[in-house]
Amino acid sequence: MGISENSRLLEAEAEIQSHSATLPRELGITDLIFAQLLLVMVPEFFGTAVKAGPAHGVLWVMAIGLFFIPQALVVSYLNRLMPLEGGVYEWARLAFSDRIGFLVAWNFWLNTTIQVSQIALLVTTYLSYALGPKAEWIATNTTALFAASVLLIAGMVMVARLGLSVGKWVSNAGSLFTLLTLVVLAGIPLLHHAGTTAQYHAFPLVRPAATLFAFSVFSKMTFGALSGFELLAIFAGESRNPARNLARSIVFTAPLIALLYILGTSSILNFVSPEAIDVIGPIPQALSLAFGGAGFVHVLVTAAILLLLTNYLCSYTLYFSLNTRLPMVAGWDHLLPRWFTVLHPKYRTPVNSTFFMGGVALVASTAVLIGAGTQESFSLLQTWSWTFYGLVYVAMFAIPLFSAREKGLRPRWWLQLAALSGLVVTLMFVVLSIFPIVGVTSRLGYSLKVAVVIVVANLAGWVVYGIGRRKAAEEVIQTPLRDVRQS
Repeated sequence: MGISENSRLLEAEAEIQSHSATLPRELGITDLIFAQLLLVMVPEFFGTAVKAGPAHGVLWVMAIGLFFIPQALVVSYLNRLMPLEGGVYEWARLAFSDRIGFLVAWNFWLNTTIQVSQIALLVTTYLSYALGPKAEWIATNTTALFAASVLLIAGMVMVARLGLSVGKWVSNAGSLFTLLTLVVLAGIPLLHHAGTTAQYHAFPLVRPAATLFAFSVFSKMTFGALSGFELLAIFAGESRNPARNLARSIVFTAPLIALLYILGTSSILNFVSPEAIDVIGPIPQALSLAFGGAGFVHVLVTAAILLLLTNYLCSYTLYFSLNTRLPMVAGWDHLLPRWFTVLHPKYRTPVNSTFFMGGVALVASTAVLIGAGTQESFSLLQTWSWTFYGLVYVAMFAIPLFSAREKGLRPRWWLQLAALSGLVVTLMFVVLSIFPIVGVTSRLGYSLKVAVVIVVANLAGWVVYGIGRRKAAEEVIQTPLRDVRQS
């Protein structure tokens, strides 16, 4: 039985690889390194960490030990065994079942769709900080927000259609600009306090309070800020030597990401109190307060904010491209209609899936404009998005622990221990996601909105799986019949 299970796994992997052979392998090790930095570094989670106050240093250390390092180990392990286009979706499908794999892809797809739908809200917020008080109307004007949504999503569709030969340069540029801005952010307190007696602690060690609020902040900053290493595995079929290069990119970027998060949070906290932090744009807020009205320096701050804006423009463009691959791969596996697997004749990108994603993103971005600009609305969107993502991680960490032994996916005890640590932290995040960390009208109402949307969305995914599987099966039956008639 063990040999049979392992044989079926190898056959399934070989079938996926045969489909991937038609895709151009555009991503090298340098592209993967830049993309890792871009995708894992999420600017708004600096604001979440600031909510913890001076205790953020201890919380970051705990987050790195209990989640960040375990995630890196598990992702590297699973990608080495299954370097397949579709990444975590294929890992879960091959480890458990088609239905589990589809629900993993469904939750991932919902997460990234919500993220992309917020692009206009985030871009206009950053522009309002960069251009000053006279431009504050941009972040709340419905017409401006809708126009920005249309233009930005159209740009994402175009880049996704052209493929990673263009997309990788977009992500590389965004990563460089993000690094430059975060280095500036980390260094500002040193310049600000030069020649003064004021105290600045780059790495404060203050014991966090044992409260539900502190646990909620810890879970959100841990999962929200430090997840993402598995994202690029979705492009495994479009990467050169993915089994080795993805792990190498993680080893190179992980220490830098951890350092920038700690120093960046300390810098923001030096200028903004936890109660006053803007969770939508914490970095622009800190830069504005640090150098607001300082003449020429203000111009530099504006430039830094605009550079950081490229993080969203470029990372969300990459998210968009990631989302177009999942329906394509699910079509390969006969879980969705073959329509999603159609490739552009020149660029070899999933053209139908790309336009489908563009339409969904535009509808979602329009819905997001209801209540746009408020802290509660933004927090709800983020919570829904990241809870969907949390369910993906529950499945990923479960693979080394609970997959059938016959499939050969169970690692040694120390890696299983890392997976268990990551699973516990992720479950804590999912459970605590219903508790807000910003002021809301009704805490009970907020919690109900989160729970109901997550449950209903996954029930919908269950139904979509059944419909898609049935239609895909009908296509498999009809295709030979059509070929016979034509002959």
